[in-house]
Amino acid sequence: MRKLFTLILLGMSLSAMAQNPAQKIGYADWDYIFSQMPDYKVIEAEMKTHGDQLQNQLQAKYKDYETKLKAYQAGAATMVDAVRRDKETELTQLQENIQKFQQDAQTSIQNKQDQLMNPVFTKVGKAIEDVAKEQGYSFILNPQLIGGGDILLYSDEKYDVSDLVLKKMGITPQPAANKTN
Repeated sequence: MRKLFTLILLGMSLSAMAQNPAQKIGYADWDYIFSQMPDYKVIEAEMKTHGDQLQNQLQAKYKDYETKLKAYQAGAATMVDAVRRDKETELTQLQENIQKFQQDAQTSIQNKQDQLMNPVFTKVGKAIEDVAKEQGYSFILNPQLIGGGDILLYSDEKYDVSDLVLKKMGITPQPAANKTN
Protein backbone atom coordinates (compact mmCIF):
# COMPACT_ATOMS: atom_id res chain seq x y z
CA MET A 1 0.00 0.00 0.00
CA ARG A 2 2.78 2.40 0.95
CA LYS A 3 4.67 1.47 -2.22
CA LEU A 4 1.56 2.13 -4.33
CA PHE A 5 1.04 5.52 -2.67
CA THR A 6 4.67 6.45 -3.29
CA LEU A 7 4.44 5.39 -6.93
CA ILE A 8 1.28 7.47 -7.37
CA LEU A 9 3.01 10.44 -5.72
CA LEU A 10 6.03 9.99 -8.00
CA GLY A 11 3.78 9.77 -11.05
CA MET A 12 1.92 12.92 -10.04
CA SER A 13 5.17 14.77 -9.43
CA LEU A 14 6.63 13.73 -12.79
CA SER A 15 3.41 14.83 -14.48
CA ALA A 16 3.58 18.16 -12.66
CA MET A 17 7.23 18.56 -13.66
CA ALA A 18 6.33 18.15 -17.30
CA GLN A 19 3.91 21.05 -16.90
CA ASN A 20 6.22 23.12 -14.66
CA PRO A 21 9.89 22.21 -15.18
CA ALA A 22 10.98 24.57 -12.38
CA GLN A 23 9.85 22.11 -9.69
CA LYS A 24 12.59 20.35 -7.77
CA ILE A 25 12.52 16.86 -6.34
CA GLY A 26 15.07 15.92 -3.71
CA TYR A 27 15.70 12.89 -1.60
CA ALA A 28 16.87 12.42 1.93
CA ASP A 29 18.58 9.21 2.96
CA TRP A 30 17.10 8.34 6.38
CA ASP A 31 19.78 5.74 7.14
CA TYR A 32 22.53 8.25 6.42
CA ILE A 33 20.83 11.00 8.43
CA PHE A 34 20.28 8.70 11.42
CA SER A 35 23.87 7.44 11.26
CA GLN A 36 25.05 11.06 11.66
CA MET A 37 22.81 11.94 14.60
CA PRO A 38 24.19 11.73 18.15
CA ASP A 39 20.59 11.10 19.33
CA TYR A 40 20.49 7.93 17.25
CA LYS A 41 23.73 6.62 18.70
CA VAL A 42 22.26 7.07 22.21
CA ILE A 43 19.09 5.26 21.10
CA GLU A 44 21.14 2.37 19.69
CA ALA A 45 22.98 2.09 23.03
CA GLU A 46 19.72 2.19 25.01
CA MET A 47 18.16 -0.44 22.74
CA LYS A 48 21.22 -2.68 23.14
CA THR A 49 21.11 -2.30 26.93
CA HIS A 50 17.37 -3.05 27.00
CA GLY A 51 17.82 -6.07 24.73
CA ASP A 52 20.73 -7.37 26.81
CA GLN A 53 18.67 -7.07 30.02
CA LEU A 54 15.81 -9.03 28.48
CA GLN A 55 18.22 -11.62 27.08
CA ASN A 56 19.81 -12.09 30.52
CA GLN A 57 16.38 -12.57 32.11
CA LEU A 58 15.47 -15.11 29.43
CA GLN A 59 18.72 -17.01 29.95
CA ALA A 60 18.03 -17.12 33.69
CA LYS A 61 14.57 -18.58 33.01
CA TYR A 62 16.07 -21.19 30.64
CA LYS A 63 18.71 -22.11 33.20
CA ASP A 64 16.08 -22.55 35.91
CA TYR A 65 13.99 -24.71 33.56
CA GLU A 66 16.97 -26.85 32.52
CA THR A 67 18.02 -27.37 36.16
CA LYS A 68 14.53 -28.51 37.15
CA LEU A 69 14.22 -30.66 34.02
CA LYS A 70 17.50 -32.47 34.78
CA ALA A 71 16.43 -33.01 38.38
CA TYR A 72 13.10 -34.39 37.19
CA GLN A 73 14.75 -36.69 34.64
CA ALA A 74 17.22 -37.97 37.22
CA GLY A 75 14.57 -38.85 39.79
CA ALA A 76 11.46 -39.53 37.68
CA ALA A 77 11.78 -43.31 37.94
CA THR A 78 11.74 -43.25 41.75
CA MET A 79 9.08 -40.54 42.23
CA VAL A 80 5.62 -41.18 43.54
CA ASP A 81 2.96 -40.54 40.85
CA ALA A 82 1.59 -37.46 42.61
CA VAL A 83 5.06 -35.89 42.91
CA ARG A 84 5.88 -36.76 39.29
CA ARG A 85 2.64 -35.08 38.09
CA ASP A 86 3.44 -31.98 40.19
CA LYS A 87 6.94 -31.79 38.70
CA GLU A 88 5.56 -32.24 35.16
CA THR A 89 3.01 -29.50 35.77
CA GLU A 90 5.73 -27.23 37.11
CA LEU A 91 7.92 -27.90 34.03
CA THR A 92 5.00 -27.22 31.70
CA GLN A 93 4.28 -23.94 33.50
CA LEU A 94 7.94 -22.94 33.24
CA GLN A 95 7.87 -23.62 29.48
CA GLU A 96 4.72 -21.53 29.13
CA ASN A 97 6.28 -18.74 31.19
CA ILE A 98 9.35 -18.76 28.95
CA GLN A 99 7.19 -18.51 25.83
CA LYS A 100 5.13 -15.69 27.34
CA PHE A 101 8.30 -13.88 28.40
CA GLN A 102 9.66 -14.13 24.84
CA GLN A 103 6.44 -12.61 23.46
CA ASP A 104 6.41 -9.89 26.11
CA ALA A 105 10.09 -9.15 25.44
CA GLN A 106 9.39 -8.65 21.72
CA THR A 107 6.56 -6.27 22.60
CA SER A 108 8.77 -4.48 25.10
CA ILE A 109 11.54 -4.03 22.52
CA GLN A 110 9.08 -2.68 19.94
CA ASN A 111 7.51 -0.29 22.47
CA LYS A 112 10.92 0.93 23.63
CA GLN A 113 12.01 1.50 20.03
CA ASP A 114 8.82 3.40 19.25
CA GLN A 115 9.17 5.49 22.41
CA LEU A 116 12.76 6.43 21.58
CA MET A 117 12.41 6.82 17.80
CA ASN A 118 9.17 8.80 17.52
CA PRO A 119 10.77 12.08 18.71
CA VAL A 120 13.66 11.51 16.30
CA PHE A 121 11.28 10.86 13.38
CA THR A 122 9.44 14.07 14.28
CA LYS A 123 12.70 16.05 14.51
CA VAL A 124 14.04 14.75 11.18
CA GLY A 125 10.65 15.19 9.50
CA LYS A 126 10.48 18.83 10.63
CA ALA A 127 14.03 19.47 9.42
CA ILE A 128 13.23 17.87 6.03
CA GLU A 129 10.11 20.03 5.72
CA ASP A 130 12.09 23.18 6.61
CA VAL A 131 14.86 22.35 4.12
CA ALA A 132 12.32 21.63 1.39
CA LYS A 133 10.62 24.98 1.91
CA GLU A 134 13.88 26.95 2.19
CA GLN A 135 15.48 25.30 -0.83
CA GLY A 136 12.37 25.38 -3.03
CA TYR A 137 11.86 21.62 -3.32
CA SER A 138 8.45 20.40 -4.35
CA PHE A 139 9.10 16.85 -3.14
CA ILE A 140 11.65 15.07 -0.97
CA LEU A 141 11.63 11.32 -1.33
CA ASN A 142 13.28 8.54 0.62
CA PRO A 143 15.21 6.40 -1.86
CA GLN A 144 14.70 3.33 0.37
CA LEU A 145 11.30 1.87 1.08
CA ILE A 146 11.06 -0.01 4.34
CA GLY A 147 10.67 -3.67 3.45
CA GLY A 148 11.11 -2.99 -0.24
CA GLY A 149 13.41 -1.69 -2.92
CA ASP A 150 14.36 1.82 -3.93
CA ILE A 151 11.60 4.08 -5.20
CA LEU A 152 14.02 5.77 -7.61
CA LEU A 153 16.05 3.89 -10.11
CA TYR A 154 18.25 6.91 -10.74
CA SER A 155 18.91 9.87 -8.50
CA ASP A 156 21.25 12.78 -9.10
CA GLU A 157 23.52 13.35 -6.11
CA LYS A 158 23.04 17.11 -6.34
CA TYR A 159 19.46 16.63 -5.09
CA ASP A 160 20.48 14.77 -1.91
CA VAL A 161 19.47 17.10 0.92
CA SER A 162 20.62 14.80 3.75
CA ASP A 163 23.54 17.07 4.72
CA LEU A 164 21.27 20.14 4.66
CA VAL A 165 18.85 18.34 7.00
CA LEU A 166 21.70 17.47 9.37
CA LYS A 167 22.94 21.08 9.32
CA LYS A 168 19.41 22.31 10.01
CA MET A 169 19.44 20.17 13.16
CA GLY A 170 22.83 21.60 14.17
CA ILE A 171 24.80 18.47 13.27
CA THR A 172 28.00 18.73 11.23
CA PRO A 173 27.94 15.89 8.69
CA GLN A 174 30.87 13.51 8.79
CA PRO A 175 32.00 11.38 5.82
CA ALA A 176 30.12 8.09 5.91
CA ALA A 177 31.05 4.95 4.06
CA ASN A 178 27.44 3.70 4.35
CA LYS A 179 25.84 6.71 2.59
CA THR A 180 23.74 5.39 -0.28
CA ASN A 181 23.26 7.21 -3.57
